[in-house]
Amino acid sequence: MSTRALLRCGVVAGPFFILAVLVQDYTRPGFDPRRHALSLLSLGDLGWIQIATFVTTGLLYAAGALGLRRALRPGPAGTWGPLLIGTFGLGLVGAGAFPTAPGWGYPQGAPPGVPVDTSVSHVLHGVSFFVVLISLVAACFVFARGWAARGARGWTIFCVVVGTALPVIYVLAGVLSDRGADPQPFSLLLRTLALTGWSWASLVTLRVMNMAADGHLRADHARNP
Repeated sequence: MSTRALLRCGVVAGPFFILAVLVQDYTRPGFDPRRHALSLLSLGDLGWIQIATFVTTGLLYAAGALGLRRALRPGPAGTWGPLLIGTFGLGLVGAGAFPTAPGWGYPQGAPPGVPVDTSVSHVLHGVSFFVVLISLVAACFVFARGWAARGARGWTIFCVVVGTALPVIYVLAGVLSDRGADPQPFSLLLRTLALTGWSWASLVTLRVMNMAADGHLRADHARNP
């Protein structure tokens, strides 16, 4: 595949995931997006749809990471940036391959509070999500440094803000989850985290694709042969 085609994969990955989740949120019988975390969509008779969404999105980001590597190296963020985006994609594949446990009353008959299952799949789903979060946060700051080296102040600030917001959202969601009284803030915060992080990764890929098309990365390659 050409570099541009690979970058397009990373660009469409975020919108694809968000659209797929939104459609399921309001069409899945018994599912309430205000109460149920999006990972619960992987359960039930139609759970294969969200599993496929996780895996497809992860593979698209992995392809986008290869495009980023081709476009950015040997310039700033050309090594670790793509590597971390690729790790993020693989984490999403893991989140799909290992579904979470039932909870918050979904599917029907599930415990009314946070999932209490300690199955291998549930544990590995949590590990996969942790990989997703850590790699995304690290990628934000790697790309922030790369944009700063190019003098792109707006993109530098954007990356720093997102990289700071993601762990704050995650910690707040975890605190609310431990309280266990009302699942609505927990569910909405996790959706906010996904919307923010996934959109950031696609927007950065889009920016790199446009820079490559305009020839703006040639100076980096000339300085770092």
